Amino acid sequence: MLTFNALMALAIPLVPRALVQKASRRYIAGSSVGEAVARIRELNALGCTATVDVLGELVADLRQAERTADEYVEVLDALHAHGLAANVSVKPSALGLLLDEARCEQSLLRIVDAAARHGNFVRIDMEDASCTQREIDLFGRLRLRLRLRHANVGLVLQAYLQRTYRDIEPLLGPGQNLRLCKGIYVEDRRHLVDGAWQDRRAINAHFLHHVGRCFDTDTFVGIATHDAELIDSVMALARHRNIDRSRFEFQMLLGVCEPLRDRLLQAGFRVRIYVPYGKDWYGYSTRRIKENPQIAGYLVRAMLRR
Repeated sequence: MLTFNALMALAIPLVPRALVQKASRRYIAGSSVGEAVARIRELNALGCTATVDVLGELVADLRQAERTADEYVEVLDALHAHGLAANVSVKPSALGLLLDEARCEQSLLRIVDAAARHGNFVRIDMEDASCTQREIDLFGRLRLRLRLRHANVGLVLQAYLQRTYRDIEPLLGPGQNLRLCKGIYVEDRRHLVDGAWQDRRAINAHFLHHVGRCFDTDTFVGIATHDAELIDSVMALARHRNIDRSRFEFQMLLGVCEPLRDRLLQAGFRVRIYVPYGKDWYGYSTRRIKENPQIAGYLVRAMLRR
């Protein structure tokens, strides 16, 4: 059955978009701000906080990038108006990083300013290795500009990149807020500075090392993983070092590993759910479905029954 489902994952491009959209409701809050607000309200009621991602990192022009920035400001206003426990996550490529870095920086600064007005926070997502240095530099410039205004912005680092051992050090310290993830990209070696670990289990030791550095330096850390073994190791490390639970949180994708999410909540840990929404739902949906072959098998069977 596992082999069948894995093979069916490869057939997802043949599945009608309407059927994919139906399945995607598990992973995507909807296509509008209102639908995202409704889903976040449900998550808050469960005890989770959230971070909102407006789907659509592949922008064709700067006008589209400006519209994305406008939508993030709208999201922040809506989160405040409804009193929701949620912040936003932004992919710089969605703001035109690959088109015009200066314009991207201005758009990101506008979003950060909007978040500050509401006492909220902006996470700069990390993308593939071709963007890593650009996004670290972008974050550095923002920190300099925001030093006299507000410091409500944080970065993401990926444990599968060997360069993270070097990149993390300037980002550590009291008051800093970092998200760590394993990283999902199949990298073009031309863009790798030092290299990347491809064995998913081998990444755990490096991930845990970086979490330890955050604990050592009083850096707040979002631990973004669905790996139960890694999560258990983080909890053990926190107990061993007597780290207060207010200094870290676990972060998970909407609709993924919900029993594990509930176990963490019941144990009293902070859990933040990554909530994507938007009109560009198809690409995100197919990626999530391919990562979950059981759902892929279900979709292909449903298509054949039709």
